[in-house]
Amino acid sequence: MKYFEDYRIGERFVTRGRTITEADIVMFAAFSGDWYPLHVDVEYAKNSPFGERIAHGMLVLSATSGLMPLYDMAIVAFYGMDKVRFMAPTKIGDTLRIEMEVLEMRDKGEIGGVVTFENRIKNQRGEDAALTITKVMIGKRPVE
Repeated sequence: MKYFEDYRIGERFVTRGRTITEADIVMFAAFSGDWYPLHVDVEYAKNSPFGERIAHGMLVLSATSGLMPLYDMAIVAFYGMDKVRFMAPTKIGDTLRIEMEVLEMRDKGEIGGVVTFENRIKNQRGEDAALTITKVMIGKRPVE
């Protein structure tokens, strides 16, 4: 388990990958109610600048949030997300991973502290698909 005190500014790590499927896009459209044709209509998307269907931006963020090593982190709470940018479309069959870097750490007392990560969501070609600044409240090591 990694506690607040275990993080270092400048520390970097890379997550495992996850491939975005057609089923992901259809299920996300059903769940969210976002049936915009760029995501779900093959004929409409053929005439778009992308030439094919692309994943919803929020699907990209949701799917990749599960790539973070949450099971290794002493997470207290998700604290927020800033400066979300989408730089390249995510297409059916793209495999995404996150390259994470610790940017900042703020002690919040006995509970723990907020760790700020720059998350570069990359596809299998090494292109930046998205960039987020994510803040997570991480617990401190228990006193024994």
